[in-house]
Amino acid sequence: MLLEILVLLSTLAFGAWMQKSKLQQQRKALLGKQLQPYQIERCMETLTEGYMRALGESSPERQASIWALMANSEDSLNTQFQNFVLNFSKQDAESTQVSTWPLCIPYAEKMAPQALFDMRKVLSIHAHGIASAIDNTAQRSPKDKAFTLMAELLLMQHTCHWFCKSKTVASARMMARHQTSYPQLLAGVSAETRQTYLKLVNP
Repeated sequence: MLLEILVLLSTLAFGAWMQKSKLQQQRKALLGKQLQPYQIERCMETLTEGYMRALGESSPERQASIWALMANSEDSLNTQFQNFVLNFSKQDAESTQVSTWPLCIPYAEKMAPQALFDMRKVLSIHAHGIASAIDNTAQRSPKDKAFTLMAELLLMQHTCHWFCKSKTVASARMMARHQTSYPQLLAGVSAETRQTYLKLVNP
């Protein structure tokens, strides 16, 4: 009897693992296909490198010139991201639902439909936050603008990892790659982004 129970549990666990892997592969493929026409990640790398150069400059004149040079990269990133979000918004609702649970659980949308958020809506929040940071509607200093924009971009990246894997995996990757925790990202973005984002992902 005990052996039969163990076999049954093992079979169920394996089935759940297979379903989870299938779901994650589907989402990764969907997001990858939508991102493929754009150079968003490359633009982010260019901005990061430029911002780091500017912050490392002791000469105010030289620093100001680097900030100015970043304007084209910022505009390119903004345009590409807005177009990406517009195209992603055309996806059907079923394929863009994400569980707010820490781990990826198969059939979570059926077990807890109230604990879901729509990836299309979250990306729209990110698009607005990124555009506002680049336009500098809050009149931040170049340094503060750079920090805010990077926080907006990294939070967006966290959401993409969350969509493909889970919230726990997304947070772990962010800490490993950027030494930045999820709460730090939330503290770094604009108040408007933080408020609208948390309202959506914490229903």
